[in-house]
Amino acid sequence: MFRLLRKPQPETDQATYLIVGFGNPGREYMNTRHNIGFMTIDRLCKKLDVFLGKMQANALTATYKDSRNRIILAKPQTYMNLSGQSVSGLLHFYKIPIDHLLVIHDDMDIPFGSLRIRPSGGSGGQKGLGSTIDRLGTQDFARLRMGIGRPPGRMEVTDYVLQPFSSTDQQMLDSMLDAAADAALVFIRDGLDTAMNRYNGSVEKN
Repeated sequence: MFRLLRKPQPETDQATYLIVGFGNPGREYMNTRHNIGFMTIDRLCKKLDVFLGKMQANALTATYKDSRNRIILAKPQTYMNLSGQSVSGLLHFYKIPIDHLLVIHDDMDIPFGSLRIRPSGGSGGQKGLGSTIDRLGTQDFARLRMGIGRPPGRMEVTDYVLQPFSSTDQQMLDSMLDAAADAALVFIRDGLDTAMNRYNGSVEKN
């Protein structure tokens, strides 16, 4: 385990942020509920006009720079339950303070169509988040929880999260991805509290 940086970077320097979306690599998982974190990173790449093509710390990454910030976007390629390896590796390589980290993941305890941004917390059974907490040795990092709702009837959880979004879900999914991408950028440019106040709740209200 490496030592986490908490000291703010000098104001004269370009601040570096790490935005990580969780999912599973492979075409068969591409549009599944468990990969909504990956989808959000793809939406951010589109908004920032960057290409996710560099492999670092077992993650596909892209870098965006402006006059104030450098943003590292990442999709771990280790499968969900080992995602923390990529998060810790990228934080260490770029010497990023932990308060400049935002993790984006699916959450069954939140209704589909809603977002929850939090400054810290447990894994809630989300394996990518659990892996990250274990590797970093702390729960104190920001996360953007994207609601996917609970499986209907007696459907198994694994079957549900690995099931593609239905055609009827697409319009809401698109709104969620736009809102989540915007929330991540507000987190960077205006801070965590502003992002929480503006984006927590149903995307239909934003």
